[in-house]
Amino acid sequence: MPDGAAILRDARLVVGKDLRLEWRSRVTTNQLLPFALLVLILFAFALDPDRRILREASPGLFWLAVLFSTLLAIQRAFSVETADGVADALRLSGLDPAGIFLGKAVGIALHLAVLEIALGAGVTLFYGATPHGPLLLVATCAAATAGLAAAGSLYGVLSAGLRVRDTLLPLLLLPVVAPVLIAATQAFAAAYERTSGAGWRWFGLLAIFALIYLAIGFFAFEPLLEES
Repeated sequence: MPDGAAILRDARLVVGKDLRLEWRSRVTTNQLLPFALLVLILFAFALDPDRRILREASPGLFWLAVLFSTLLAIQRAFSVETADGVADALRLSGLDPAGIFLGKAVGIALHLAVLEIALGAGVTLFYGATPHGPLLLVATCAAATAGLAAAGSLYGVLSAGLRVRDTLLPLLLLPVVAPVLIAATQAFAAAYERTSGAGWRWFGLLAIFALIYLAIGFFAFEPLLEES
């Protein structure tokens, strides 16, 4: 039976390692944030300068930008470890695989949280969209981020040891997280349109998705880590 305290301890160690790597490399601030904001600006030019159209499309554009940035964050999180032999060190460290999975997922989720705050400000600034259901927005972001981070950790380690991991990861991950994109967009649309009641049902779908992938990760991460 897994020791919950040991899993949390090991997860904190992995999160601390990932945060130190981020502090030294500044990948989120120097690469992911500019990329995500540039995507929002390009969407604005590609669709129409009409603010009304941009406001209506802002929930979907927000989550598309998050999804594209998630791919970069996951590739970065696992490519560094593969290149520097950190993955081998983790396998030999004696850390609980469930703790490693949880730590990786939390680290990715923290990166995504920073991105979502910046993108939320960008949507308001560039598109003129103002949310009317802040509680639903925060809950949606939390559930969607947990689901994306959990699924990304699984498919990231699955593709980490392959030569074609940079092209394989999007092919594996994007179909899986399509429900997140749909549900999060619908929940955001409800929050922006003052129909939060419908949005909470979509939030429930996001929460179920996150719980499923967290549960899968706790049991499947060890064999995937061994094969990576």
